[in-house]
Amino acid sequence: MSAGRRQTVPFALGAYFTGSATNGDAWRAPEEDIDADVEFERYRSYVASLERAGFHAIFLYDNVLPIADPTTLVRTPALARWDTFTLLAALAVTTTHIGLIGTASTTFNEPYNIARKVASLDRLSRGRAGWNVVTATGGGENFNLAAHMDHGARYERAHEFVDVVKGLWDSVDPLAFIRDKSSGVWLDPGKVHPLNHVGRFYQVAGPLNAPPPVQRPPVLAQAGASGPGKDLAARIGEVIYTAACDPDEARAYRLDVLDRAGRHGRDERHMRFLPGLAPIVASTESEARAKFERYLSYLDHDETLQAISSYSSLSQDLSLWPRHTPITLGAVAETNSHKSRQSLIVDWIERYRPTPDDILRTFTRGGHRLVVGTPSAIVDDMQGWYESGACDGFNIMFTSSPVGIDDFTRLVVPELRRRGLLQDGYGSRILRENLRIPSGRANDR
Repeated sequence: MSAGRRQTVPFALGAYFTGSATNGDAWRAPEEDIDADVEFERYRSYVASLERAGFHAIFLYDNVLPIADPTTLVRTPALARWDTFTLLAALAVTTTHIGLIGTASTTFNEPYNIARKVASLDRLSRGRAGWNVVTATGGGENFNLAAHMDHGARYERAHEFVDVVKGLWDSVDPLAFIRDKSSGVWLDPGKVHPLNHVGRFYQVAGPLNAPPPVQRPPVLAQAGASGPGKDLAARIGEVIYTAACDPDEARAYRLDVLDRAGRHGRDERHMRFLPGLAPIVASTESEARAKFERYLSYLDHDETLQAISSYSSLSQDLSLWPRHTPITLGAVAETNSHKSRQSLIVDWIERYRPTPDDILRTFTRGGHRLVVGTPSAIVDDMQGWYESGACDGFNIMFTSSPVGIDDFTRLVVPELRRRGLLQDGYGSRILRENLRIPSGRANDR
């Protein structure tokens, strides 16, 4: 199956960052950077290393959640983070090939603003921009809203939002700009198409007054795993981020989304499924285990358990549970926030009856899978998922920076290349072409 999958769906490798001061949960480790929120050089260095290693893209997460009680931030560097597209714009001029995918919510933005930002980033990076489409799990209190928008309504709005953005990207043909000094003609009006969109949620005239994007269109990412989330991913998603922790579950999710995508004339050529993976790697198994124990020693256990409890809306604080006693959740109220993460963590706890210590040894504070071992063992894991159809690659969550990044690029990347999984260099400067995702246009299938 490997050769066939590599031919039709090439292995893709992304990297996850938050834009915050540190990119590892165990930020108290002596070698961990803790000033990346004020020192751009940190991010420039991280992404330069990943580009040398041949990563297809970085993914910049974002949120705008309110903080009602600042005492909850005493032990976590969660407050300050770069504005997503400001940081990506800076990285666009310090890199040449790696893709730059940023998060922007359809709940707290307007389509015209996002269309301009992403198109400008795509032009600035010469064709490497991507937009991670989210509906926001919270944060309305910072946008003049008394309560968070209902989950279903958020997704209905998101569909129309994306349609408007894509329409704006197409509203000006790149060939419209003649720029002829001798004739005095700047633009061909026949190649400018006002959008004049009137829908349920938006009225947008257009055309877009930004440089036309290089990619036609920029890559769209999505991470929905609830029913409405999977519908959105199936219709518009091209890079699909997941938090799957079990290959059977990941395969079922991928097949479900692909089945839904088929109703929109899309298939696996148009989509890359990238589960989050947090590796801790060393040359030998014993060294890797020692490194993992060291990671745990610097991890704030209570804060991490509180974060998982809150992000997954578990209706209880796991840091208060006896550390070596199996967890019993009881009734968990359905959330209007992160439904997919709630479902994943609740299902996993009910299936395995873990202790709080088991959770710390299995997941990052964001609920993604930890894996510990030698380069060969970690690539065995990644290759097994990929070749079985559980994924099309991975989105790497580094457990420390810069050491975790250096370990992965120095130890795991050569093994991925030795097995023919990861590219040795880039075939293009265009993100869509490096991911081998067709645009979906009639002449590009």
